[in-house]
Amino acid sequence: MYEKRVRILVITSSVLLAICILRLGQMQLFPGSSLQDDIARLRKQGNSSRQLKTVRGLILDRKGRALATDVVRFQLCIKYELCSILDENVRKASLLRAASNSDDEAANKALVAARGKLEAKLATMQQIIDKLALFGAEREDIERDIREINERIWKLRTFLAWRRGEPNPELIRRYGKISSVPLSEAIDDFEKQVPSESRRLVLTSRVSNLPEMNKAIPIVEIEDDDEVFNAQVEFMNVDGIKILPREDRFYPYGSAAAQTIGWVGPASRPEDLEVFADDKLASYLSGELCGREDGVEYVCEAILRGRRGELLYDIDKQLVSETETQLGRDVRLTIDIELQKRIEDYLAGYEYDPNCGPGVAAVLIDVASGDVLVMASLPTFDLNRVRYDYGELSTDDINKPLINRAINKWYPPGSVVKPLIFVAGAQSGVISPDEVISCPAKAAPEGWPNCWIYNTYHWMGHDNQWPNNNARNAIKGSCNIYFSRLADRIDPPILQQWLFEFGYGRSIVPGPAHLEDSEFERSFRHLSGRISSGVPKGRIVRFDQVPLLTKQERRWFGIGHGKLLVTPLQVANAMAALARGGKYKSPQLFLDDPNGPSRRIRVDCNETDLMLSEEVLATVYDGMWAVVNETSGTANKQFAGVLGRLAEQDVKVYGKTGSTESPDHAWFGGFGKDSEGRAIAIALVVEGGQHGSSDAAPLARDIIQFSIEAGYLGKAIADTE
Repeated sequence: MYEKRVRILVITSSVLLAICILRLGQMQLFPGSSLQDDIARLRKQGNSSRQLKTVRGLILDRKGRALATDVVRFQLCIKYELCSILDENVRKASLLRAASNSDDEAANKALVAARGKLEAKLATMQQIIDKLALFGAEREDIERDIREINERIWKLRTFLAWRRGEPNPELIRRYGKISSVPLSEAIDDFEKQVPSESRRLVLTSRVSNLPEMNKAIPIVEIEDDDEVFNAQVEFMNVDGIKILPREDRFYPYGSAAAQTIGWVGPASRPEDLEVFADDKLASYLSGELCGREDGVEYVCEAILRGRRGELLYDIDKQLVSETETQLGRDVRLTIDIELQKRIEDYLAGYEYDPNCGPGVAAVLIDVASGDVLVMASLPTFDLNRVRYDYGELSTDDINKPLINRAINKWYPPGSVVKPLIFVAGAQSGVISPDEVISCPAKAAPEGWPNCWIYNTYHWMGHDNQWPNNNARNAIKGSCNIYFSRLADRIDPPILQQWLFEFGYGRSIVPGPAHLEDSEFERSFRHLSGRISSGVPKGRIVRFDQVPLLTKQERRWFGIGHGKLLVTPLQVANAMAALARGGKYKSPQLFLDDPNGPSRRIRVDCNETDLMLSEEVLATVYDGMWAVVNETSGTANKQFAGVLGRLAEQDVKVYGKTGSTESPDHAWFGGFGKDSEGRAIAIALVVEGGQHGSSDAAPLARDIIQFSIEAGYLGKAIADTE
């Protein structure tokens, strides 16, 4: 009987063992089985990932010099465990807990011991603050920052203490979920649920698993490598102080081209987070930076941003897949940053007439390519400080330093528009270059502008200066009578059409070709200007979008007043079109290949021949040359002393001065050419300037000289002085 039972046991065990072996073999030989699928699913459910950082692309100037780059900075960081000793709530809770953990006989001893420890920690913390202050920060600022850290984390601990207790269910229903309850209401409910302040302090102090409590929080920026070493020595044996690196955006040229380059800030606003919300490797993590409107940093965010890499692990911590990091791409501008900086420094240090100010804008364009070499707007600001100074900068309503005056502020152009008025009249057949429009020594009829020369002297007009007040002389002397009468002859749509063809009244600010047809396409904040009596709506890109111009308004358009409004970039680009012989080209701010000189020509960058007659062009050139080079030209007094030098440098300057009233602004627009065909166009406006001849022309004269010395025009000669 016993042997029979043994045999049955052996057979049963053998069968079970065989089944297990067969099942194990099936699992090994048939990995596609449902069990393997289940295991795979379980492994995937247990996946974990680690995301790798990307690096923001560079912003470069035309010669490859870095205008914006990521750099590693070091910070002294403090942990909450160390700095919380300065929080009175923490100290009170510590004493309460010490007393509650002892019987009556030992309570006094426990409190004495606890107070001793707290006093020692406070003394140590004061010494640490003294040391932190050695690294460039004010002691008051350090204490304020620590106070803010302590208050913020204590409130979070209080919220969790309330959450762990018995929150009011009605409060939770009202906000949908407990995490949505406002902190102030949670604290009010906590006080109702736990009336004893001492009890609330103890409950809050028991919250110790808050992630913020274990982070090293930046408290002091370390300026250089020597300071990093000194900090390592100073805090070598201090628990709770760490020296940690962080990536930061650095602008090597400080304030140069600040409004054009733009800046970055924390990606914390809803509109920031929406940009890459559907792409988890491009979407912003806490503390990451994004471009702030306005400027290249903002416009080119999709190019500069890049995508994080990702390592994906299964439940066994085995690497399943790897996504490579895509570094942000570089953006290369047409700006020459050294020339830009020189011009900005010059404009900032110039001794203006007391009436002038506060703003100045200057634009310089390479005529052949349409490249914007300089786009200056003053006052400016330091890009490395803007995140800290933003509140002050944004509320400065007098200087408005954040506005890019070259593209985002419009001005009446004054007399710099007069060459275009002549082109419109001559090309439409309402006047010939030799036709005279008399400018007598008397006031104009009511409702018409007087000539500036009569307003100045009251006994003469341009008829007293030369026998023939034709187009050439009217440009040279900036005759209001000639151009107001001429504009009044031109049909309003024809006058508007010609202004539009030269880039007035429409959007001409270029975006990067990299973003064509992209869902993330952005553009600069800029103004289209105004060439109509009615107010334009939206972004104007076609002539049929332009509102109508009334006949009565034409006479004021003829002298650059009335409702005619332009930006400095539009004026410079119109001058570039004249310098090309009447060929219009959109201005360029981006070079398509950030790593080399080549560019892809975009459709809207191709030249448009405006088909100006040789006679019309010759008249415009002759008049603008006379403005600078002849005795009675409006800019001659400012250029007379350098004409010999310009001739030695193989440069001819063609210009037009302008001024406006109500508001007062002074203008100079024009271009310089050399015998090799190189040319640069310039536009400059001085806010508050009374006269283009005295307030703007000297600046333009010197800027043209800077351009020669930078190699964009003529030939530089040695200074013999």
